Amino acid sequence: MTITRRATLGLVVGAAAVPIVGSRPASAQTTIRLTMASSHPTVLPWTAPLETVVAQSNALLEERGSGYRIDWTEAYGGQLYGGADTLEAITQNIADSGWIGALFEPSALPLQNIMYSTPFVTSTVQQALDTMNTLNRGEQAMIDEWSRHDIMFFGSSVSDGYSLFLKEPMDNIADIAGRKILGAAATASYIEPLGARLVPGNLPEYYSQLQTGVGDGVLLVGTGAYPLKLHEVAPHAVRVDTGPLTFGGLGMNKSIFDSLPQEVQEVMIDMGAVYSGQNADMIAQRESAAWEGMAAAGATIREMPLEEKQQWADALPDLGRIWVEQNEANGVPARDIMAKFMSTVRDAGAEPLRDWAANI
Repeated sequence: MTITRRATLGLVVGAAAVPIVGSRPASAQTTIRLTMASSHPTVLPWTAPLETVVAQSNALLEERGSGYRIDWTEAYGGQLYGGADTLEAITQNIADSGWIGALFEPSALPLQNIMYSTPFVTSTVQQALDTMNTLNRGEQAMIDEWSRHDIMFFGSSVSDGYSLFLKEPMDNIADIAGRKILGAAATASYIEPLGARLVPGNLPEYYSQLQTGVGDGVLLVGTGAYPLKLHEVAPHAVRVDTGPLTFGGLGMNKSIFDSLPQEVQEVMIDMGAVYSGQNADMIAQRESAAWEGMAAAGATIREMPLEEKQQWADALPDLGRIWVEQNEANGVPARDIMAKFMSTVRDAGAEPLRDWAANI
């Protein structure tokens, strides 16, 4: 027996289960058709684990003696939608499940972007994942933020922390003043208070922008800088690590999720830990390889000492209070979530260089 409902936009773009009616023989196998998708290719550590979810979900159903199986249609690398549309694609059921980039949705998903306003808090990817997965499971405000967009959230995606890749050496963070630094708009608050200027841009453009003088350096994660070969045009790297942070994760259209049999729902919830775990493993492996590769290629790498990182953290404005005030003004319970975030991250083993909840 096969259960299917297809959403059509000129062509088939997704398939999802409808509720089961009546009983089925214990020996029967029922197929549920679902789509797994991402705007980004599988070479990236937040997309690759989706393939593992696809493979292991049926293995777990079989292990538990379920008569259900999922017939997955996979669509990665922007086959169905681009990076700016990851939330809408799942909300509108263009795909049933997939990676959702919260970093592209600061207005729609403000609580999911809390880590961009709390630098120098975590020191491991596991601390970041444990903190946000705990909050997304246990805090109603976090759950409701996803539910308002008809999303059932399973597990966070994570990256390594930000570092600096510069055309000229920098002996102390104070020396960043006056430099033009390429980076994501969300990181402007990390460097502009120090006298630098953030030049927003896209990853594929950074190399040429450094060559042509648009930027004097880049603020980027090491696992992103190395594949782009930024060390060729910005050979003076400062390994800062502003702290691993989450930026979205694996979710499913909630209406589709609610229509699934309970045993399939339970498997998908369990897949959240599988997804986050593989993402963390890939980041750890790739981060070490990236820095080793840059050094082998001739880049000069300076490890920023703890004292200097503390200097940087102390020089920033009160990002936690700013984030709270901006979101509370929009009816978001940001004060409560910020306090719980700082408490939860400490419970995860982190030793923050600054308490972003101190003045809220």
